[in-house]
Amino acid sequence: MSETSSQEDELAGTEQPFVQHLMELRDRLVKAMIAIGVAAALLFLFPGPGALYDFLAAPLVAHLPKGATLIATSVISPFMVPLKILLMSAFLLALPVVLWQLWAFIAPGLYSHEKKLVLPLVISSTVLFFIGVAFCYFFVFGQVFSFIQGFAPKSITAAPDIEAYLSFVLTMFLAFGMAFEVPIAVVVLARMGVVSVEKLKSFRGYFIVIAFIIAAVVTPPDVVSQLALAVPMCLLYEVGIWAAQVFIKHTKAPEDAEETASSSS
Repeated sequence: MSETSSQEDELAGTEQPFVQHLMELRDRLVKAMIAIGVAAALLFLFPGPGALYDFLAAPLVAHLPKGATLIATSVISPFMVPLKILLMSAFLLALPVVLWQLWAFIAPGLYSHEKKLVLPLVISSTVLFFIGVAFCYFFVFGQVFSFIQGFAPKSITAAPDIEAYLSFVLTMFLAFGMAFEVPIAVVVLARMGVVSVEKLKSFRGYFIVIAFIIAAVVTPPDVVSQLALAVPMCLLYEVGIWAAQVFIKHTKAPEDAEETASSSS
């Protein structure tokens, strides 16, 4: 039996009825929801919804005028906003478990060389998303709020609404978290053969322009936050090109690797 045919038979016998797939998907979703629920219960007990909100609001509160606070314009906002933050934090805390359940669901349908690609991408995309969120919270927020408060006229007393602030925070977290996924997108596009590494290299100049346009659209109108989003995107694009070459080399199907070796010899 040839090497190619043995690879074609690698998944033979692993097929499952459609109903069984649905049942497994249900079980995986239930386990993911349980993980989120457990994380929410732990966060509710410690440090608690109020402490989570205070932590999230700390970068803004630190730059408000002395004595100024955030306000709630809705009757239920003091209850709903901390609850939303609790659920968001629980999802982030349980994200590794959620992604593991996703991986466990799709892994049986993948060849061994495909598993070598998917698992590292799942792990690295999670890490990069967290790095993007942390970078936004610990660096960008301080610069943005300092600029806004420094630009505001002295006759204006800032009293931001907590729901508006939550919406702003979620938008910024999502923007920076997704921006830090640039290497993953580059690797996937190159590995799937949508674009070649050479094309990605020649696209550098266009990507820089696109990165600054995206930064201008999704961030507040200050130079610091726009540079804080655009510059990492450009650097991560270069990281993605390097990573794509490594992944393509080490995740080829066995028959593709044999063809490459024979053609080079």
